Amino acid sequence: MDNNKLEGVALKLFDINAVKFGEFMTKSGIETPVYFDLRVIVSYPRVMELITSLLCDIVATKVKKYDHICGVPYTALPIATLMSVQAKKPMLLRRKEAKAYGTKKMIEGHYNVGETCLIVEDVITSGSSVLETVKELNKEGLVVNNAVIILDREQGGRKNLETNNVNVDALFTMTELIGILEKHKKITKEMSMKVRNYLTEVKAPVTGSSEERMLLSYEKRAELTSNPVAKQLFNIMSIKKTNLCLSVDLTSSIKILELLEKVGEYICLVKTHVDIIEDFSLDFITRLKQLAQRFNFLILEDRKFADIGNTVLLQYQKGLYKISEWADCVTSHSLPGEGILKSLSTPCNGLENRGVFLLAEMSSEGNLISPEYREVTVNMASKYPNIITGFVCQNKDTFKDPGLIQLTPGVQLESAKDDLGQVYNSPDKVILDNGADIIVVGRGIIAAKSPEAQAVIYRDTLWKCYLKRVSGKLE
Repeated sequence: MDNNKLEGVALKLFDINAVKFGEFMTKSGIETPVYFDLRVIVSYPRVMELITSLLCDIVATKVKKYDHICGVPYTALPIATLMSVQAKKPMLLRRKEAKAYGTKKMIEGHYNVGETCLIVEDVITSGSSVLETVKELNKEGLVVNNAVIILDREQGGRKNLETNNVNVDALFTMTELIGILEKHKKITKEMSMKVRNYLTEVKAPVTGSSEERMLLSYEKRAELTSNPVAKQLFNIMSIKKTNLCLSVDLTSSIKILELLEKVGEYICLVKTHVDIIEDFSLDFITRLKQLAQRFNFLILEDRKFADIGNTVLLQYQKGLYKISEWADCVTSHSLPGEGILKSLSTPCNGLENRGVFLLAEMSSEGNLISPEYREVTVNMASKYPNIITGFVCQNKDTFKDPGLIQLTPGVQLESAKDDLGQVYNSPDKVILDNGADIIVVGRGIIAAKSPEAQAVIYRDTLWKCYLKRVSGKLE
């Protein structure tokens, strides 16, 4: 490759403010002192022409065969278009989401099953955007073995992609680009060193195959987790042979305790909403903990924290309920940012073995959690492995780490929907298709004529689905 042209492009990117220095947040949820805004290149035809030419040179040298070109939406689309014209290769267009009308296709263009496609991307950090595009192309029977990119941030994206059988070739690595800018005195040595240190210290989360998580046993996954509560839950599930969580959405502490006396033997976790209990008392908490110890289940307070860090810390430790003193784990939104996880990871009352389930998805119809929000939530959690137990979600592809737990609500023996928009799925769907590890059941047991008998049915049904999943016999 022509080094003079490469340096020229690097300097042009700096001049047009496509390379920025300061404090930024990447799509992967990682803080960074340098940010690449390559969307601006559409206003600079000569820069686009130079980048296209250099990328085509890489492809001609490194990629043996490809039938199509597909740009990752949206920044890479102009470059992919120019590459398609220069290389005389047909282009495919991947949509971010399917249209609600017409063909509803995710991939637009003409192609045949078994043909190969080259991915074009602007920047990779974790590689997740490339993998999303690969997934959609694979669904159409297309083969993806190669991706060509403008910038590799050197934070794990290349490794993640190669783990998923996608070879990566880049115009620049972060180190190379920073070196050029320092050489031409566009940035100081101090800034160059700051970025280099950042590259050494901060990596994107590993993106592996969701199938690996689904096929591993709870015993094996207990060995892979960093969170003590997740380890406890995996072990409890293995010993008791249950992945059932009971949601006790009752307003009477007496009824809650009576119910747990009947069904405690069949559950691994109980989910409470302590603020709806009308006769709450410290005696209730004492008896709840006694039942948890006797029947070997853990307690999840479904508080869904969603405030600034200091307020959440007070909600967690203080007030009438003093949640931190008795709940093994809690639920939390990621909306306020990392401050909420910092507060929940603060050791309190000498108790450090606590866990958090972050809400990455919800089961209610019309909820506002977007794919982008979900991805940032998962990446944010990767910075707090000791406190994160898992995610409340509906989709097996939400996260890959087998040491974390997928907690899935909205389950009944038959799929249904209630009058308030709560959608219920069947055990087969949530475990075999959607990847649930612990399944939350509420009214399906509480409203039954015999909650004990119904709990046994749920426990046995859910456990059979889990055994079927880890056997690999999903058909």
